[in-house]
Amino acid sequence: MTHPLFDLSGRVALVSGAAQGMGRSMAIAFAEVGADLLICDLNEAGVRATAEEINRLGRKAIPHVCDVTNVEQVRAMFRRLDSEFGRIDVLGNVAGPGELARPEDLSLEVMQKIVYGLVVARFCCCQEAGRRMLAVGKGSIINICSIGGVTALGRGNFPYSVGMGGVAQMTRELSTEWSGRGVRVNAILPAQVTNPGLAERMRADPDLEGNFLRGIPMGRLGRPDDIKGLAIFLASDASAWISGALIPMDGGNLAMNAGGTPGPQALREQRM
Repeated sequence: MTHPLFDLSGRVALVSGAAQGMGRSMAIAFAEVGADLLICDLNEAGVRATAEEINRLGRKAIPHVCDVTNVEQVRAMFRRLDSEFGRIDVLGNVAGPGELARPEDLSLEVMQKIVYGLVVARFCCCQEAGRRMLAVGKGSIINICSIGGVTALGRGNFPYSVGMGGVAQMTRELSTEWSGRGVRVNAILPAQVTNPGLAERMRADPDLEGNFLRGIPMGRLGRPDDIKGLAIFLASDASAWISGALIPMDGGNLAMNAGGTPGPQALREQRM
């Protein structure tokens, strides 16, 4: 038996970055509790595969190819959402660019590209969804931020962390502007969650995974499906009085002091 507060039946969600990783898991989670969706990604084959999986669950999923760093494509995607569903109840703002570069070597062009993609283009998604939600007086926007948006990561993450800092503050500001009119805006702050790009980086640097794990008391990296429960909670009426929250999904990373030591079980797992 499931609690009705978590039921998304009759609601429509838009999730970006749905071809793989956390975007795919979030989209499937929403479908599993009753939502229909428009899902987007640059990876056409991947987003179609996610849509097919959702359709097998008995829900409607429209795959859409979109570069979410291009505001004209974002606006066109919302026009398609209007024509397919005529409403939006939940926005999962997942996709966004990232690039590694030491600050002293970083070109201004790359900095502009990352900040534009994470802040300006993400805001465009929020604005398009928010206008529609405000018109009916209800909705939930979920921004994927990062622990790097509220604390420093180092390791060349400068442009990404600065952009995610903007996402964190955008979440707070939009909540302050809109929550009194029925539109809640929250953010999820993941630590390192496995995906193909991260796996490639860890293969190239044998010390990288151990470095990550030293900061995660739970003793493992995140998995894309770890986002499911939190995403359903924030999308649903179960979180009706929660807005402007920046919620870590980090295995205990932010809670641990820089000089802290993970518990014995986590240490054993890290050595395996």
